[in-house]
Amino acid sequence: MDNFAFIIHPIEPKKDVARKFKLLGRYLHVSIINFLSLYWPPVYLSHVTGIRSLNGRELEGWLLACPLTPARMLSLPVEVVYRKIIEVGRLAERLGARILGLGAFTSIVGDAGLTVARRLDIPVTTGDSYTVAVTIEAAKMAAQRMGIDLGQATVAILGATGAIGRVCAELLIAEVGEIVLLARRQSALEELKGYLAERASTPVAVSSDFDVLKRADVVIGASNSLDALIKPNHLKSGAVVCDVAVPHDVGRCVLSARKDVLVIDGGIVEVPGPVDFAFNFGLRPKLAYACMAETMLLALEGRYEDYTLGRRIALAKVQEMGQLACKHGFKVAALRSFERTVTDKQIAMIRELAQARQR
Repeated sequence: MDNFAFIIHPIEPKKDVARKFKLLGRYLHVSIINFLSLYWPPVYLSHVTGIRSLNGRELEGWLLACPLTPARMLSLPVEVVYRKIIEVGRLAERLGARILGLGAFTSIVGDAGLTVARRLDIPVTTGDSYTVAVTIEAAKMAAQRMGIDLGQATVAILGATGAIGRVCAELLIAEVGEIVLLARRQSALEELKGYLAERASTPVAVSSDFDVLKRADVVIGASNSLDALIKPNHLKSGAVVCDVAVPHDVGRCVLSARKDVLVIDGGIVEVPGPVDFAFNFGLRPKLAYACMAETMLLALEGRYEDYTLGRRIALAKVQEMGQLACKHGFKVAALRSFERTVTDKQIAMIRELAQARQR
């Protein structure tokens, strides 16, 4: 049978460690978890079964954990982080996995998978191509539900010079009224602005000031920050925020303070078949992150090859992943916000309040 392995790691240290080691997550302080994560071995989480394509092809896999937290990955020498990820990859090889997916920070550290792929005997993907496809589709779905005309809308992309943010800008540049690019490095922003200007006549603005978000109808959060960057005072009434960042770019306080904006999680898909992940990684049954789903799609296609690696994502791969998802029955999940489904009634209430405030 075709198969895959996928690496996850603790994002919210206490909460996520408790998913596997209940007592450790409950009693250990975050600082202790961060310290121990360097010395903890790779963790076998579960055997995944029940993935079934529309064409009847079935797939199994394994969820594995790299013990490093985001804080540790960013503070340790990159070579040390590579070694920890590669240790997990070796476990995947011993299990018989034929392709390996890199989740969350394991996909962005260093050179975004290139070194890890060179040092393993099985192919590797970060899953970012399908993540982009799903993020764009979810953002468009949410904008439509909120009555936003993308052709006239201002779309802001946070983390625009990163792998996901950049290609989101490339895909949206010809479809929206204006693009606003936000990132820390001004030189990289100007370079991207020039590149986009060659592709379409759509106005492009660049900024590192979050106040610019106040004029955005749609915001895509795709930074690599450890902290929530988008605060309640940053957003326009009636705006849609599609947050694909891990950890979230949007603070939870936005949900309670801004009942007039729609915040959705990006990059979440429904997996075909009676899938059983045999481990709770934070999503309800049958749902997976798009980066994980890309690994599954490649395995279902028998495409055991390095796929999405490095910091430049090819548009052709984003488009191909969208096509493969349709072929095998993967689809964007119902709109969700901080792991909870957003109902039609909730969206109607958000729209009503936004319209009242705009009047």
